[in-house]
Amino acid sequence: MGVFVFLPLVLPLTALPIARLAEQHLHPRVTTRLLTLLAAVLGLCSTLCLALLMVVGTAQLPGNPLPDGWSDPEVRAAVPYAEVVGAAAIPLLAAALTVCGAALRRHRRIRARTHRALDGLPAGADPAVLPDDDPYAYAVPGTPARPGRPAKPGRIAVSRGMLRSLDGDERRALFAHERAHLNCRHHRYLLAVRLAGCANPLLLPLRSAVTFATERWADEEAARVVGDRRLTARAVGKAALIARPAPYPGLAHFAAPEPGPIPRRVAALLGPVPPARHWPPALTPAGLAALIAAAGTAASALSALNAAVALFLVLKAATPL
Repeated sequence: MGVFVFLPLVLPLTALPIARLAEQHLHPRVTTRLLTLLAAVLGLCSTLCLALLMVVGTAQLPGNPLPDGWSDPEVRAAVPYAEVVGAAAIPLLAAALTVCGAALRRHRRIRARTHRALDGLPAGADPAVLPDDDPYAYAVPGTPARPGRPAKPGRIAVSRGMLRSLDGDERRALFAHERAHLNCRHHRYLLAVRLAGCANPLLLPLRSAVTFATERWADEEAARVVGDRRLTARAVGKAALIARPAPYPGLAHFAAPEPGPIPRRVAALLGPVPPARHWPPALTPAGLAALIAAAGTAASALSALNAAVALFLVLKAATPL
């Protein structure tokens, strides 16, 4: 194993430059998919290496339930400072799994609460108009069928106050934006990067970048559907000026009252359509950042695989028949 087991814990740093530059040089659809893939792989690799370190560290603790051979000097030699880093990996891995589990439960709880809130409205109503004078709008992802519980389709929820604040064309842009969130399954990308950030805090900047990229992706889809980028920009800006925080945080909102991302979204809609290329030119800052991120992700995957195979062989040799 050697130092390879530690590399996936820090290699997420290689993805930070592309998280900042992808917004300016790639289509938001490509940005969302690329950054989510990087975050998922890097998060899984770092979690795997924490688990490997925990196994080695636990084997050195007195009274552990593992085979005695796993605490032999040959096993300790597989990981430098096995006792120290192994003992530290136990609470770190427990904390990462606890936070990931809490994020999953919160995601399911919010989705269930939003569907319960819409159950009182007509089943075929889409968008579902809520009798609330506070202006907000959000997309509610569908839920799969479970024993004793039928599947529920994704729906758009919009308050009466938001509808009163927008004219007819702006409402079309709003509905197209929220429909894009549902059709493109943006909640899955957001959940994946959220879990990756829980597993390794170094990946939190990718979560913020993907959150913004999904909103930009929905903006571009809305502009394509209504056929007017300026109209979509006006609807986003107008909704942001009047919007209030939605009752269910964590869902994709049309224009949440956040001062930072809204001007960037409006400015992007007032500009040309983003390029549809899947990779930035190699001899540009974004291209170099993408190459560094790809190399770091590949090195993380190879390091985690190497460490897992090496530890498996060492433990197999140390385990008495």
